[in-house]
Amino acid sequence: MSETGAGAGAQMDVEQYVAMMPQGMGGLNEKMGVELVEVSTERVVATMPVEGNTQPYGLLHGGASVVLAETLGSIGSALHAHPDRVAVGVDINATHHRSATSGTVTGVATPAHLGRTSATWDVVITDERGKRVCTSRITCSLVPRERVGL
Repeated sequence: MSETGAGAGAQMDVEQYVAMMPQGMGGLNEKMGVELVEVSTERVVATMPVEGNTQPYGLLHGGASVVLAETLGSIGSALHAHPDRVAVGVDINATHHRSATSGTVTGVATPAHLGRTSATWDVVITDERGKRVCTSRITCSLVPRERVGL
């Protein structure tokens, strides 16, 4: 992975990061329109359109928020685990604070815990006005690469 700075928290080139992933952003993220904005070992940011990710009442689907949160926390955990370990999600929760009916939401993930065998990230999702839509927390187990066949 190419870093544009040095040391912990150095921002990485988003396009290079996505290009090195075996399946890019993955099929689900592509269908949902998730776009990475910033990637570092201390902060991961992405956006997602509300349109196309709504439930029957026209509100942003809670599951869509969870997909965005899991994506961000998993990326952060994978960066922390690299190169010897692989991040595997084991727990996620979400609190939905308010609805979004249009525009774009932005998720910002920051680490709550970065250990040798697990990583936990707090994810805050906001609407275009900066109002909190969802708060999520994801924990990933950091598994040795050989255990998952990589």
